[in-house]
Amino acid sequence: MSDSRNAIGERDYARAPGVGAIRTGARRRPQLLPTLATALLLPTFISLGMWQLDKARAKESLQVMLDERSREPAVQMPAATTDPESLRYRRVVATGRYEPERQILVDNRVYREQAGYHVVTPLRLAGSDMRVLVNRGWVPAPPDHREQPAIETPKRPVELTGIAVVPPTRFFTLAPEPASGGQWQPVWQNLDLERYRARAGFPVQPVVILMDEGSTGGGFVRDWPRPDERIERHLGYAWQWFGFAGALVAIYLFVSFRRS
Repeated sequence: MSDSRNAIGERDYARAPGVGAIRTGARRRPQLLPTLATALLLPTFISLGMWQLDKARAKESLQVMLDERSREPAVQMPAATTDPESLRYRRVVATGRYEPERQILVDNRVYREQAGYHVVTPLRLAGSDMRVLVNRGWVPAPPDHREQPAIETPKRPVELTGIAVVPPTRFFTLAPEPASGGQWQPVWQNLDLERYRARAGFPVQPVVILMDEGSTGGGFVRDWPRPDERIERHLGYAWQWFGFAGALVAIYLFVSFRRS
């Protein structure tokens, strides 16, 4: 009889709230693999988010500079080589004569979902040997891409106005550019100013003029993009990376510290 009471007592003791609470309250320690993965991915996600925010801020600052400088009076394009930053986004006036022999067509430029080219023609500044490249605008590509569009260029001296921009130095190319020397290549994938200066063989200003919409002197479609164009895309990517970081922390805490 005493043995039965002892067995019943042991069962009741096993069901006691205190013992059960101690057992179910045990927690897992963080595992090595999830910890290492989180330590590696978390700073990566945060860095990518900050990178996108920096790109958005850079575009915003360029737009502010453009808005401020474009309201200033136009300056004459100098005949001597100048610092490109002193002319960036300034409204300029240039007088001279086009040299279509060294004109290039920048390929893969899309306007309203139609493929085409940007027509970039060197302008020899009046009274000097200095040239400045003028982006005269966009023209559609012929149906047969092996053909080139017919470009009319004024032969008389012209005076034009536009915004001076500093062209980029890093490009994404679909194929190797033609080697230097030999026949002039009229179609380029990108406007590489250093390569152009080496191929052309004459001095060129370190800026490119984007012709004004109402400027005379031979131009085409000139709907220039804003520096802050698609800034919301960078902001969206930034918050996406920050969201990945937050989700990673939540998953890590759930997996590592949930109750057994």
